[in-house]
Amino acid sequence: MKPSPDDELVFLPLGGSNEIGMNFNCYGYGPPDNRKWIIVDVGVTFGDQTTPGVEIIMPDPTYIEELADDILGIVLTHAHEDHIGAMGWLWPRLKAPIYATPFTAFLLREKMRERGALDKAKITEVPLNGSITLGPFEVGLITLTHSIPEPNGLSIKTPLGTVLHTGDWKIDPDPLLGGVTDVDAIRRLGDEGVLAMVCDSTNVFVDGTAGSEAEVREVMNRLIGSLSGKIACACFASNVARMDTIIRAGQANGRKVCLVGRSMFRMAAAASSVGLLKGLDPFVNDAEAGRFPDDQILYLCTGSQGEARAALYRIAEGTHPHVKLGKGDHCIFSSRIIPGNEVPIRNLQNRLADRGVRLYTERDHPGIHVSGHPCRDELKEMYAWARPKIAVPTHGERRHLLEHAALARDLQVGQTVAPRNGDMVRLAPGKAEIIDEVPSGRIYVDGGVLTVENGEALRERRHASHSGMLTVAVVLDERGRIVSGPQVQSIGLPGDENTPLEEALDDLANAAESAVRGLNDYDREDDHAVEQALIRTLKRNSFRLWERRPIVTATVLRV
Repeated sequence: MKPSPDDELVFLPLGGSNEIGMNFNCYGYGPPDNRKWIIVDVGVTFGDQTTPGVEIIMPDPTYIEELADDILGIVLTHAHEDHIGAMGWLWPRLKAPIYATPFTAFLLREKMRERGALDKAKITEVPLNGSITLGPFEVGLITLTHSIPEPNGLSIKTPLGTVLHTGDWKIDPDPLLGGVTDVDAIRRLGDEGVLAMVCDSTNVFVDGTAGSEAEVREVMNRLIGSLSGKIACACFASNVARMDTIIRAGQANGRKVCLVGRSMFRMAAAASSVGLLKGLDPFVNDAEAGRFPDDQILYLCTGSQGEARAALYRIAEGTHPHVKLGKGDHCIFSSRIIPGNEVPIRNLQNRLADRGVRLYTERDHPGIHVSGHPCRDELKEMYAWARPKIAVPTHGERRHLLEHAALARDLQVGQTVAPRNGDMVRLAPGKAEIIDEVPSGRIYVDGGVLTVENGEALRERRHASHSGMLTVAVVLDERGRIVSGPQVQSIGLPGDENTPLEEALDDLANAAESAVRGLNDYDREDDHAVEQALIRTLKRNSFRLWERRPIVTATVLRV
């Protein structure tokens, strides 16, 4: 297939550029008014203290949704939540065929089933090292190593050149489960000519290499063998090699292993479906685990990031129905701290410590965790193998992308572009550059409902969490004379011995009464006018009392 004079190859990130997580990448080919598209990964990120009540955040697909008839397929690089977590929510807006390797497809089906989309979506399993032809795109899967089974880079061949889309990766000479990085395939691409490499930037500031899962296995064997009492290990359930390491280390040291947390069971089922986690002793359930002596049990738990609903959090709170940890017991965190989770993790660890549990983290016990992302030496090797003409850093905050671009220039890559979400990058023909900025943003899952970023409900929740709430109610007769009240109640506003809250609320009630009495006869007969007068008065006087302007709601009743 030869390119026409008007054809262009463009890259468009709608998530995952200028942030870590929520990956959503689009490749377009053809003339500007008639491009065909493929999407690579449809992921989520998670809410934090700035988004109270919001657990899941997804990229806004509005731009590409409007081009849904021209989407040829969605290709998933691997099964991490930040790469597939939004599929169940967003697929109905895209309605394109989905392509994934068996392990990823197993977990994807669970997500689609939860959202009622499984029977509608066409999911095609692609074998490892397989290929797909989607219109002008010839997509080949390249085996890489990461912290989950079946991670793939993509060679995306088009008439205007080949893109190597790495997805998430590292170089692990002994990943324990799955194949090693297919260096020969990447070198062959380099020999043929790689137009652009769209590459993971997560650890660009970290010198050296990420380390191998085989090294973690040695350290964990020694550590678990040295401990007495009950042991709980927390890791990312998606890191099946780490699960395998912890299970085998426990069993090698005479301990029965108990999986605790729904994600552990889901990942164990997915791993078993593709032939992993074989040759292990049967697990014990959490109800029967308590019958074993303390030195003969190991709990493998979800919740390494301090998630309030996860198993380890309930154990730390003492609310888990079966698993109890206390003095003489141990908890190993075989995971890293995801940026933004520092506070919940610290709180979790303090709760465990307060129960007498001894903690082990990668900071004080090096070797119990290694990253799944490439450090600087690994990035240098990838560039030496692929030899791209253009470097397009992705999967990182702004500082990561810019540092990655600088590293690529140091490695003699001719062109670099570090896009933000919504930046459309023309890769060919001609110089690589940003040619357009399209609408992009975030969608929140709030109480099971999809809402726009910074919608009214979240703004009010943030306002209330900072400044509190007041409600005022008054009963009037038909002529606007006060029959009862005003009565003022508060949520989240302070009081102390010198200024009791009850006195402050009485003060506000008096101000509210004066506001009603100060209205003219016409306004006192208008409920809306009375409500607005009450709201204005309470906000003004709240600032006088507390230097805050809380949310105020007013109710006017007539008798």
